[in-house]
Amino acid sequence: MAQKEVQLDQKTFSCSICLDPLKNPVTVSCGHSYCMSCIKTHWDTEDGKRLYSCPQCRKSFTPRPVLEKNTMLADLVEELKKTGLHADPCYAGPEDVACDVCTGRKLKACKSCLQCLASYCDKHLQPHYESTTFKKHTLVEPSKTLQENLCSRHDEVMKMFCRTDQQSICYLCSVDQHKGHDTVSAAAERTERQRELEGSRGNIQQRIQDREKDVELLQQELEAINGSADKAVEHSEKMFTELIRLMEKRRSDVKQQLRSQQQTEVSGVKELQEKLEQEITELKRKDAELHKLSHTQDHNHFLHHYPSLSALSPSTHSSSIKIRPLTHFEDVTAAVSQVREKLQDVLTEGWTNISHTLTRVEVLLSQLEPEPEPETRAEFLKYSCDITLDPNTANTQLLLSEGNRRATLMKQHQSYPHHPDRFTGYVYQVLSRESLTGRCYWEVERRGGGFIYLAVSYKNISRAGSSYECSFGFNDKSWTLYCDNNRFYFRYNKVSTRVSGPLSSRVGVYLDHGAGILSFYSISETMTLLHRVQTTFTQPLHAGLRIDYSGSAELIKLK
Repeated sequence: MAQKEVQLDQKTFSCSICLDPLKNPVTVSCGHSYCMSCIKTHWDTEDGKRLYSCPQCRKSFTPRPVLEKNTMLADLVEELKKTGLHADPCYAGPEDVACDVCTGRKLKACKSCLQCLASYCDKHLQPHYESTTFKKHTLVEPSKTLQENLCSRHDEVMKMFCRTDQQSICYLCSVDQHKGHDTVSAAAERTERQRELEGSRGNIQQRIQDREKDVELLQQELEAINGSADKAVEHSEKMFTELIRLMEKRRSDVKQQLRSQQQTEVSGVKELQEKLEQEITELKRKDAELHKLSHTQDHNHFLHHYPSLSALSPSTHSSSIKIRPLTHFEDVTAAVSQVREKLQDVLTEGWTNISHTLTRVEVLLSQLEPEPEPETRAEFLKYSCDITLDPNTANTQLLLSEGNRRATLMKQHQSYPHHPDRFTGYVYQVLSRESLTGRCYWEVERRGGGFIYLAVSYKNISRAGSSYECSFGFNDKSWTLYCDNNRFYFRYNKVSTRVSGPLSSRVGVYLDHGAGILSFYSISETMTLLHRVQTTFTQPLHAGLRIDYSGSAELIKLK
């Protein structure tokens, strides 16, 4: 009897329009009650008729009644909510799996049956628990993809798996178009794949442990590099303070190079560390998905998703990072001490010693197994960087356009303001605004006649003086590829090398700063290597363009 009273109360205090518990209840003059928003919406549709009616008894009202909240009814509804007599039925929403047996407004399903290919609410699921007929049926979590278990040819449940064709089939398929194939039950195939899944998870977990050890080692190395560099800077400062008048410039240079070398090493370590952490995150995500998949009871769902989840992409890093003790910047400290003792040799032998010692500081990344170089254009594009030209470095006869990506040689001088970084004289060059470290790839399109130089350069290249001091390729601060309609030349420190390869208007440039690799590629329908440099870069680089005689060159925005 108590349950009947509950059901009566629920019906009595529900809105007949939305069928939900009354919200802000109002009562019209005929005595029927509704949610204020529901009856307003209903009457809004009748505005054109100028005649308003009760949705239950159809009594008409003219003019439209003014609605007032029924305070007593609202209080009563709130009391019923507190006593639990007004619990909402668990109806299925748009994202839920609905019971296939319910009529009218359907309840949310609590289980799906792989044999019946139907989903059931608690009430309609009871026969599966009580009747021996259904006790052998397999119940799983509510699923919207039950029809995927049904053979499209025979309308039979697919309980078999064809290993020959790697697909789920029904029994009739096994004796029809799959006759003679290696077929087993879906459950047997699931058992086999489940064992493979556990092996895959073991591999993933092992790799996670390896990567976590790698990250820990890299963190230790990062702290060692920073600590050593900081000590070297501190000691250098003390030494140079004693020689402040004579050594001010050299002190600044040493500090700058130490920080630059430190930045290069730290940048490389952090880049590798971030990649390892990203790999760990991805491995953990895949492990979680495999773990979830291993618990599904739907064999076909398992077999459909397992192949894509079990595949592991090859690791791009060494499985073990071995770091031997490094001296880091201690040699620099010793070199600075020698300079203090040999003041007369500072500008010659002493400074050369310091500079060379800095360049010999061991780089952590060189001890690791290097990442493979890109081989296809798609792989190169993964390292594409957004490069723009710096107006403060452009020769006044270069016009920058296309968002500072294109440089065009003009007859008249452009109205650039004076800047110490600007190339002057007859060296029609410009550097990129961005400094380049790590792995970078960009492409340059040559337009019009004339010829261009595609370069990378240290920022401290001379901006004025003789052409050898300033021009790309005529000093030890820049590397360049000369391009025209008929040939290619590579030039570094005044030495030119003829380069063979297919002529094209577009050239790709690939830089691996840490590995000391600089490569140029002819880009057309294919990608052909023109020239490759293996060296040691001691400072961040900038992309550079030089245009002679006429024409223009543009840094292409790669997608």
